[in-house]
Amino acid sequence: MFEKILLASSGPGNTETMFKALLEIPVIQRSQVTVLKVVSPQIGAGNMGDQQSDGQQELTDAITRLGVEASKVTPMILEGDPKTVVCKVADEIDAELIIMGSRGLSGLKAIFNNSVSQYVFQLSSRPMLLVKDDLYSIRPIKRILVALDKSDMAKESLRVAISLARDIKDSELVFVHTLSNLRNSIDEAINAKPETDPVLAPAIAEAKRYRINYRCVAPEGKPGQRICQLAEQLSVNLLILGSPDRRPSIAKGLPDIDRLLGGSLSDYVRINAPCPVLLTRISTN
Repeated sequence: MFEKILLASSGPGNTETMFKALLEIPVIQRSQVTVLKVVSPQIGAGNMGDQQSDGQQELTDAITRLGVEASKVTPMILEGDPKTVVCKVADEIDAELIIMGSRGLSGLKAIFNNSVSQYVFQLSSRPMLLVKDDLYSIRPIKRILVALDKSDMAKESLRVAISLARDIKDSELVFVHTLSNLRNSIDEAINAKPETDPVLAPAIAEAKRYRINYRCVAPEGKPGQRICQLAEQLSVNLLILGSPDRRPSIAKGLPDIDRLLGGSLSDYVRINAPCPVLLTRISTN
């Protein structure tokens, strides 16, 4: 799982802190990591040399801060527009996970502010871990919330969550049935018996198989709002959610309008969640 990771470096901050938290998990320690620094195109040989030199030093400093084993890290500095360069490099190295920072902007605000994460979120079909800048504190990964329904995307989210949690001592998985017909309040749902829920039951079986602590919730309300509310209430360290691509193959290079305007569940959660969000994808190519 995640044998090839692309980390888009943006300097010290939450993204680096989150990556170091991931490095505490044995399954991530085995990954090959490309640390990418993108520098803006400059006119004039002198300026370009300075830009490259500064960027190279920032990249070297970032790798030192991350503490990645030298044999497992590939530094990369490229010139261009970060939005397109990140997507291009992810495809070239066949990245199984993109990690990058996010300002948490939505819809037209993200477009007008030239949001890199919004662009990559729209056009990449690869799993992404988005970490908002300076909006919350990053803690060691112990409690992981997994949003579940009957889709294949949710099954992939469960697979990823199990792979991470089984390597973390005293970890806990929080399973949330986002399409449940239950009508309990959040407090009541936390104490409900979920074994009869067709979505939660398989997740419970997997958690028991690997002896992972778990709890199940299925509160009423809009899925995006209740997922974010639960993440806040339960002090979740990582939220895992499937992010399907509904566009036909002919339109893969075009923005998803729902995502563009913040209308999808995954877009709502990535913007409003009080913790880092890992968006799983299943390639349809």
